[in-house]
Amino acid sequence: MCGLTGFLTAGGGAVEGAVAARMNDALAHRGPDDADVWCDAEAGIALAHRRLSILDLSPEGHQPMRSAGGRYVLAFNGEIYNFRRLRAELAQHGHRFRGHSDTEVLLAGVEQWGVPETVARAAGMFAFALWDRERRELTLGRDRLGEKPLYVARFGGTLLFASELKALRRHPAWRGEVDRDAVALYLRFGYVPAPYSIHRGVEKLRPGTLRTVRIDGDTLVETTTEYWSPVAARTAALADPLPDDDGACEEALDAVLREVVGEQMVADVPLGAFLSGGVDSSTVVGVMQALSTRPVRSFTIGFREDGFDEAVHARAVARHLGTEHTELYVTPGEAQAVIPRLATIYDEPFGDSSQIPTLLVAQLARRHVTVSLSGDGGDELFAGYGRYQDLERAWAKVARVPRALRPAVSRVTGPIPAALVHRAATGAGVIHLAPRLGHRVERLSRMMVAPSVERLYEQLMSQWLSPHALVVGARDLPTVYSTPLAPGASRVERAMLADLASYLPDDILVKVDRATMAVSLESRAPFLDHRVAELAWRIPMRQKLRGGRGKDVVRRVLDRYVPRAMIERPKQGFGVPVGAWVRGPLRDWAEALLAPERLAADGLLRPAPIRRRWAEHLAGHQDWSDLLWSVLMLQAWREAQQG
Repeated sequence: MCGLTGFLTAGGGAVEGAVAARMNDALAHRGPDDADVWCDAEAGIALAHRRLSILDLSPEGHQPMRSAGGRYVLAFNGEIYNFRRLRAELAQHGHRFRGHSDTEVLLAGVEQWGVPETVARAAGMFAFALWDRERRELTLGRDRLGEKPLYVARFGGTLLFASELKALRRHPAWRGEVDRDAVALYLRFGYVPAPYSIHRGVEKLRPGTLRTVRIDGDTLVETTTEYWSPVAARTAALADPLPDDDGACEEALDAVLREVVGEQMVADVPLGAFLSGGVDSSTVVGVMQALSTRPVRSFTIGFREDGFDEAVHARAVARHLGTEHTELYVTPGEAQAVIPRLATIYDEPFGDSSQIPTLLVAQLARRHVTVSLSGDGGDELFAGYGRYQDLERAWAKVARVPRALRPAVSRVTGPIPAALVHRAATGAGVIHLAPRLGHRVERLSRMMVAPSVERLYEQLMSQWLSPHALVVGARDLPTVYSTPLAPGASRVERAMLADLASYLPDDILVKVDRATMAVSLESRAPFLDHRVAELAWRIPMRQKLRGGRGKDVVRRVLDRYVPRAMIERPKQGFGVPVGAWVRGPLRDWAEALLAPERLAADGLLRPAPIRRRWAEHLAGHQDWSDLLWSVLMLQAWREAQQG
């Protein structure tokens, strides 16, 4: 796990190592163990790398790294878990290795097979920048599921790239204009979905893609190819499905998890795991402990507030498995103390408040280990989210209305004034439900005219339903929900595909990457190995979603390691009581950021809708914490940028 950055300038001759070094310094937290810059001024290229040493702690793992033949130079962030197998195969082709890093294996693979085939053979999480000195061609790549980030910016004849935005901002070509359209997307989802970023001219390279960039005179010519996608994985799985048999599916999943977890436990530094006591993390830790000859290090944090404490469940699982368990109960003050750091850590506005406990558990683990495994990805691959059932229920409601009448129903319900909803709720004696009732009526109105399952699911995933009413001058940009992903798939499968394409890489994995890298901790997610993902699509849906509950096959695998009674409880998110905090100890902070004049600064936001939700929240009429937190994080980010 590391950080990389660099730039390519058309025309050459404008490359300064000092600029690349300044960009690299912005990523010191991602790689505190080593740093270097490689430049070719004539070619116009600079590569820089920060290293968190995990494999091959010797100088032989130093980056940017040249291939044995000298043709390629690589800056690499991530881990190739099957590098030993690839190394043995390459040795049979005559390759010799100086050290034992996965980076050196990747370079040998590129020499032997070329970039596309090497990436197809590699199992892991990664982002990289590879310079071909012979063809004068840059290749940028990102792993299949999007575990590792890579931003790409183009300003005139200069292409910038980096693991985080803060590195790009140190190049003299940088232009930091806020993209109003991206702000609207952010307020809808609580994150900025790829390929967009919060800045115009800057994009996130999509997961599972390669981008080649070559210089043609004074012009940069870019080509992007997709080498893997969830939709393609599902299509391939249809040709080779597993039988709808409990035993066969359970055995197949257990076998691939044991293989993948075994590979991910390879490290030359101390290793552990996050343990929440839920299905996914308990499965990962259960497999780890079964494969280990000594107690696995496990970590969890707890909160005293009702409904937010998972530590007691994690403790029971750890005791049963015999892990060396560390838990830390966090006070509200300790949790709130990290909030001022969030805007800098995340670089973009990021509205998922579980960023707070994620950062806290990463800090805890980093005191003891350098690598930690997690259960991320289980919900998206094995239908674990309750919202998949919500989608089915929403579709059933919409389907009751004849298609020809749905626009009329939408026109009738859409413009219902808030005052009318308020009066109706007052008459029914449920005045406290008025704000939420109005929100639901608006959502129903939009669902009635949703042209596809994806668009209907988008409404379920939306926080602010009308973000363009908040952002001055914003347009509606296409997203993963704009077109049907797999028209022949079931509704739940289409929602899962949407989550794998956007919510997982742009929310969950951003949250984990920035939180762990902020404390120089490497996080690994066995469920996100492409072998697990591809197997998941081969497993029939009945094995995942049964009796209205998801992850059935995962639960059966977990039964092999942990008694079912320890795990059986309602699904609990990894969160903190933000709603209560902003009414209480954080109220002054929130009120300052939500002041009308600060909301309206630079003509970006319209204060009225936000102030209305804030007043309703303070009065206790409804918990608008998700909507308000996204605005607060946007405001905190704006202030951090100005500072």
